[in-house]
Amino acid sequence: MSKFSFKYLKNFVVRLFTDEEFKKKVGDVIFNPDSPIGKLFDICLMGFIILSVIIVIAESLIPVRFTPYLHVLEWVFTIFFSLEYALRLYCAENRHKYAFSFFGVIDLLAILPTYLSFFIQGAHGLMVIRIFRIIRVFRVFKLFSFLSEGNMLLQSLKESSKKIIVFFLFVLLLAISIGTIMYLIENGEPDSSFTSIPKGIYWAVVTMTTVGYGDVTPVTALGQFLSTVVMLLGYTILAVPTGIVSASMINQNQKDPGQVCPHCHKVGHDVNAIFCKHCGQQLDKKETARIDDDKRTQEGEIIE
Repeated sequence: MSKFSFKYLKNFVVRLFTDEEFKKKVGDVIFNPDSPIGKLFDICLMGFIILSVIIVIAESLIPVRFTPYLHVLEWVFTIFFSLEYALRLYCAENRHKYAFSFFGVIDLLAILPTYLSFFIQGAHGLMVIRIFRIIRVFRVFKLFSFLSEGNMLLQSLKESSKKIIVFFLFVLLLAISIGTIMYLIENGEPDSSFTSIPKGIYWAVVTMTTVGYGDVTPVTALGQFLSTVVMLLGYTILAVPTGIVSASMINQNQKDPGQVCPHCHKVGHDVNAIFCKHCGQQLDKKETARIDDDKRTQEGEIIE
């Protein structure tokens, strides 16, 4: 490193730790992509992410003699990502919140594999996890329409998670029962693949999900009849989770995503909601009145 670069880096660190205004500006560049320099920073960051992932993939394809050169590049990327993570952690208004947020955990996991490769053999391949950081592209290009739809889908999955878990447990019990029955039917038959109950459960799961590898198949007439029933049952089973999530998404569409709580800043309230369902505080009266006026206007247009 040249004397000029070292001096510039030293001045940067000193200002970062002593000048609060400078620290705030650095934080705006890192966390806020609205400004031109912030958008440029995120685009460069995504370019580094893509290049680092390509290098990890290329390492498994090129001859061994080129590996040292790729390792040098990988360390360059790792140092850059380490500095970026340290700056994000230092400039964050709430460091604990950022460190344990989704992006905070992904940022940390993006740099750990390189350091862990000193102690754990094979950890180097985990660097492909950096591809998850490309999710930041939604912030750079301001694809709010995609983000709102994504948030609606996540909220629908969250609301229907209990029903899906119960249904999954039912399917699991059904697979165990059917697999056990098929084992009792097929066990002892010549050329039978059902040599154990786990093998029968594996067959039941493969058949119910309509995958059908064909590596385990019944040989008796009764077993083949049961297979037919399980195949038809599989189509019904696949349709149930889709219906649960679809019903939840329809319910989400009936909520107003624009009504924001002025206290906790969360959305997703009912159209005629007066109090926030998250914190219990009263919603903005002007916003609620606007929604009621819009609703009355729409009803009037329908009557006319």
